[in-house]
Amino acid sequence: MKKIYFLFLFFCSLVWAQEQNLKELNYNEFLGYVKKYHPLVKSANLEINQAQANLMIARGGFDPKIEADFDQKQFNGKEYYSILNSSFKIPTWYGIEVKAGFDNSEGIYVNPENTLPNQGLTSLGVTIPIGQGLLINQRMADLRKAKIQIQLSQAERKLQAIEVLYNASLAYFNWKRNYSEVQLYKDYLKNAEIRYKGILTLIKNGDKPAIDSVEAGIVLKTRKWNLEDSGLKLAKAKLELSNYLWLDNNVPLELQDDVFPENKLEQTISETLKTNELLSENISIENHPKINSLENKLAILEVDRKLKANSLLPKMDVGYHYLSEPNYWNDTNFNNYKIGVNFIFPLFLRKERGSLQMAKFKIQDTQLTLNFERLQLKNKINAQQTELESITKQRKIISELVNDNSQMLQSEERLFSMGESSIFLLNSRENNLVSIQLTQLGLENRFLNSNAELFKIMANPD
Repeated sequence: MKKIYFLFLFFCSLVWAQEQNLKELNYNEFLGYVKKYHPLVKSANLEINQAQANLMIARGGFDPKIEADFDQKQFNGKEYYSILNSSFKIPTWYGIEVKAGFDNSEGIYVNPENTLPNQGLTSLGVTIPIGQGLLINQRMADLRKAKIQIQLSQAERKLQAIEVLYNASLAYFNWKRNYSEVQLYKDYLKNAEIRYKGILTLIKNGDKPAIDSVEAGIVLKTRKWNLEDSGLKLAKAKLELSNYLWLDNNVPLELQDDVFPENKLEQTISETLKTNELLSENISIENHPKINSLENKLAILEVDRKLKANSLLPKMDVGYHYLSEPNYWNDTNFNNYKIGVNFIFPLFLRKERGSLQMAKFKIQDTQLTLNFERLQLKNKINAQQTELESITKQRKIISELVNDNSQMLQSEERLFSMGESSIFLLNSRENNLVSIQLTQLGLENRFLNSNAELFKIMANPD
């Protein structure tokens, strides 16, 4: 019978433990929800989609085009004119445009310039920019920048996502700290209630003076106030954390009262955020999203500079089109053609030279920003590594102080039970222990925040 009883207790304890584990929201799971469902993270992913859409727009500048223009006039039963101009254009990479056309005109009042053979006239030719627009033009620049923009958007997505994950982490750490403070004050409130009842009993028996009840009552009321205040902070922390809890289809979640944070987070956070790999002395920042972002911005500005420099050249377009009636393509006669030359060249080039100088200034400014960002990142990483090492040492010292103060409180409780101490000394020992434990919770929170800060600096949310 006893074996069955113990087995029943063991089974109940397992079930209880499983239920408790189901209510724990560990940090890694929380980050998974934020990465997958948070609207701002999804918004960061849209940056890449927008860049791909811009690339499609830029490629549209090279799409072939069909054009048609038809004019007809009839009055008093007479056909004054009927004119059709149609063409098929193919833009190419180096600004060269291939064009095939068919023109037809009829009527008694057709302009002699538009007079064509009865079956119409076909044409095939090219237009070539000799100066400005041959090696680079607006279409080419837009396409190059759109391709670079995709890489830039990937870097920007990481920076935006890491900002959300960092703020979510701070909210989780704040929730954990306030939750621990509430549990701490609950335990000490129980101790204060037990002690207060014990003091009242000792006073009735004549073993303690009546003034001790006032001393014990002050501690009891203080603990109630501490618990109420920490409970308020916990409620606000839970609401702040709920801002980062979402489900699919943009459904927000609210943190329930029976959910608690990960207990031993200090032991797992370096593995979760992979900051243990970042504590080595040599960390490369060349693949950092911030560096990649600035380098891609430099590449886009360089394309703009080349386009502005090309505008200093004269604009001269030369076109040649072979003409033929539709039935005579087999009998080529290159004496039938149409040529055209278009030449534009501003004499002072003040607008073009000014635009080129502005493009160069933007490149210089971005290059200075890039150099500063490289140095700043290195210094931030070194500072964060130093901070983590220092906090790790402080945690060890504060843990020893907690143990020492706990022993002092236990010793004082034994002395008090033997009548060799006072309620004042006992409360002083307990206050010291509470104070150092709160300091320990604050230091653990700094340790967690410092890991999150290093995670943010490296900006690798994937």
